[in-house]
Amino acid sequence: MAAAFVGGALLGAVFGELLKAVSEEKDKAVTFKDRLEQLESTLRNSIPWIEEIEKLNQVLDRPKQETENLVRMMEQVEQLVRKCSKVKWNCFKRYVYAKKIIKLDTSISDFFRTSLPLQHARDGKLIMVEVKEIHTMVRRMSGNGNINGWMSNQVGDCCSAPDPPVISPGLDVPLKELKMELFKDGRQFIVVSAPGGYGKTTLVQRLCKDDQVQGKFKDDIFYVTVSKNPNVKAIVQKVLHHKGYPVPEFQTDEAAINDLERFFKQMRIEAILLVLDDVWPGSESLLQKLGFQLPDYKILVTSRSEFPQFGSVHYLKPLTYEAARTLFLHSANLQDGNSYIPDENIVSKILRACKGCPLALKVVGGSLCGKQEVFWQRMVKECSRGESVFQSKNDILDCLGSSLDVLNNEVKECYLDLCSFPEDQRIPITALIDMWMELYELVDDVFAITNLHELSSQNLVDRVVTRKTAGDYGCYNDDFVMQHDLLRELTICRSKSEPINQRKRLVVEISGNNFPKWWMDQKQHPNNASLLSISTDETFSSNWPDMQGPEVKVVVLNIRTKKYILPDFLQKMDELKVLIVTNYGFSPVELNNFRVLSALSKLKKIRLEHVSLPNSLATVRMNHLQKVSLVMCNVGQVFRNSTFRISDAFPNLLEMDIDYCNDLIELPDGLCDIVSMEKLRITNCHRLSALPEGIGKLVNLQTLTLAACTELSALPDTIGNLSRLNFLDISECLNIRKFPARFGELCCLKTLCVIGCPISEVPSTNLDNLQVVICDEDTAEQLAYFPPGRARIEVIQEDSNLNFLH
Repeated sequence: MAAAFVGGALLGAVFGELLKAVSEEKDKAVTFKDRLEQLESTLRNSIPWIEEIEKLNQVLDRPKQETENLVRMMEQVEQLVRKCSKVKWNCFKRYVYAKKIIKLDTSISDFFRTSLPLQHARDGKLIMVEVKEIHTMVRRMSGNGNINGWMSNQVGDCCSAPDPPVISPGLDVPLKELKMELFKDGRQFIVVSAPGGYGKTTLVQRLCKDDQVQGKFKDDIFYVTVSKNPNVKAIVQKVLHHKGYPVPEFQTDEAAINDLERFFKQMRIEAILLVLDDVWPGSESLLQKLGFQLPDYKILVTSRSEFPQFGSVHYLKPLTYEAARTLFLHSANLQDGNSYIPDENIVSKILRACKGCPLALKVVGGSLCGKQEVFWQRMVKECSRGESVFQSKNDILDCLGSSLDVLNNEVKECYLDLCSFPEDQRIPITALIDMWMELYELVDDVFAITNLHELSSQNLVDRVVTRKTAGDYGCYNDDFVMQHDLLRELTICRSKSEPINQRKRLVVEISGNNFPKWWMDQKQHPNNASLLSISTDETFSSNWPDMQGPEVKVVVLNIRTKKYILPDFLQKMDELKVLIVTNYGFSPVELNNFRVLSALSKLKKIRLEHVSLPNSLATVRMNHLQKVSLVMCNVGQVFRNSTFRISDAFPNLLEMDIDYCNDLIELPDGLCDIVSMEKLRITNCHRLSALPEGIGKLVNLQTLTLAACTELSALPDTIGNLSRLNFLDISECLNIRKFPARFGELCCLKTLCVIGCPISEVPSTNLDNLQVVICDEDTAEQLAYFPPGRARIEVIQEDSNLNFLH
């Protein structure tokens, strides 16, 4: 019955009764059979519309009055149909009823042809209004300082569980068993234990996405990666932030734990699931402190250790032979028809060597993807080593290490560079490009991206795209890679295989102010490293001992303190070309001592993330700097400083990226005087309301990206002076409704991105060199009369999620 598919809703019920009446009475009322069959056809053609009305009204919470007219109309038709079967020989009634049937049939058709599209258009406008209100809320939060860290890809991640891999064979039974453990009463702690690379994280991610688990815990599943050195305050801040509550600055770990317990109790949540992923030995006290006495409060731990004192331990076993074979063949991509197909004996030997370890299967399989027989034979000899089993972590590392040997030297070196970033953190692809371009003297960033694709295709890294954008090919602001902690250990082991003073990359992790012994020994300073990475914790005081690094080209500083002083020894690193400073703390770090960079004549690129720029930057001169990247930085104080002119500080810039800088209201004074500028990207800066007229002076500008600057209301007319501009992106600029009058003067423009941009007026000038206009469906309708010459309009699906807020 028709009523069945629309549930018990009023409109669906009335429609179903009407269709039932027409079907029953058309054979009885022979006199009106033709009319009733036409009416029945109209009703059946309306079924999809009725379904859509019911679904949309429920989602949009629309008032019932909107469908009352249609309901009354259908009730009248049903009464009329029932009367038709009683009309026999009365010619007058036959004539009157026939006219009524025709009229009602026409009314129903008219409703679906006119009224319904108008309602849809109205609902679409309401959705746009609500989206704009969300953007307004975001801007208000940023203006009040409440959004700091919220949009961070590092600290500001909400506690939602990541999506598990699409292919994860062999976990159905462990998932069922773990779910049974979780639903048992009286057990607060459940520890999932297995060696590294056995799929513990994938298992708990699948658990968090399970329908039954989500039905029980709803929105109160908190997923936190703990890692080797847990930051208790950051864990609590993430949980509070995930629930939308103000995030305080905790003075001690105890204060943070106490605040979290009070929060859980005050919320009166029915059931809570706290997932602590990658917990290391020595974290027993953290687990103990988090074990609050609350009803139906579960803590799920993944670890290489067992923590038996906390009760139930779920041991994750190696994959069965069939599951291992499925994962391995998928990773080797043997289904594409172009690869060498090994015989089952070779596959069997490799599977036995990998011993059911999913990470080893993925990496080894990926390293053999598309390779000839000789590589498979070599892998059998290197990986099996007499069919030794994984008796220790070193055995696994040895097997994984054999997969690196199939890489060409440059790709292998790029992979080893990943150890310069902290464990379990997303690594920005843009940072890797900056590093690799200078370390390996690449002539174009396409070579860096090619190396990255090679690593991804061999399952050595996982690529994470937080938001799909229509950026140009050189813009990867929303792209990251992640590395399994066991693979990171592999890169560190490889990097440490040589004596300190002979290493190509030097990775230093400092706890408190405890510097390694070799650093304090003046005779053993490294003299060969080209990459220096220094990670410090929240207790570091920035009291730096001296260091000699005459060959260092790239410095990566990973910090967590509220205040940080750049080390003086940087000014003696004459070969330094790239400086990357990333703050993984919750609040922006106050970064000082920029003066040490002024003397570095080869310094080309600086990337700062989650940093507060100091006023002292006004006295800095970096004449050779070519690129500045500012991500989630507090820039307003220095940009509004009357003594700061960016053209004096960085007079020869070629590129500038400003992303998620929430206090950027206007561009810094002097920016338009840097005539050497070729690429300017300003994205997700929601308070930027206008561009200066002087932007027309950037005559060498080739790329201009202004995506998701929601307050930006117009492009200045002087944009017509940008005679070399070939790429323009104004996607998601919600207040830009028309192009400037001189838009048609952009004679070199090849690519125009206007996704989610409510353009209502288009220029009448042909842009002869325009090749592609990238837009969404709604914008495409507005561009129907756009005279693009030979350009094609490329419509892409909008990315309708809030992942970018992570």
